[in-house]
Amino acid sequence: MDYTYCATAVELARTADFLILATPGGASTRHLIDRRVLDALGPNGYLVNIGRGSVVVTADLIAALEQRRIGGAALDVFDDEPKVPDALKKLGNTVLTSHVAGLSPEAAHDTVQRVADNLTEYFAGRPVLTPVALPAPTK
Repeated sequence: MDYTYCATAVELARTADFLILATPGGASTRHLIDRRVLDALGPNGYLVNIGRGSVVVTADLIAALEQRRIGGAALDVFDDEPKVPDALKKLGNTVLTSHVAGLSPEAAHDTVQRVADNLTEYFAGRPVLTPVALPAPTK
C-alpha cells in the first residue's frame, strides 16, 4: 500500500475521512486543530480526539459541528476536564466519553498485579519493581 506524507494538519485533513488525534499536549501541539483544519476535513469528515483537549480549538470545533462543516466528532478529552462544554453535549453529531483507556480489564488486572508484585518484593526485603523517588524534605 502506498502512503502519502502530509506536511501539515490541513493537508492531512484534506486526505482523511477520519482525523484521529493521539498526540501529546504541550506548546508544540496546542491548538493544532483549528478552523482551517476542520474546514479541510469537510462535511463528510470526522474528528476523533483521544490525545489531549488542548490540541483542538474547542470554539472552532463546536462551530464546525453546529454548522455541519464536519460530519461529527468523537472525543474523550476536553480543555477543562472533567467539565464538558454544554454546546458539545447538545449536538447530535458527537460521541463524548470519559478518558478511560487505562481502565480496560487488562490494564486494571496489570495494575493490581504490579502492586501485588511490589508488595511481595518489599516484604521479602528486596527492592520494589517500580520505586518512586520522593522529593527531599523541605526545611
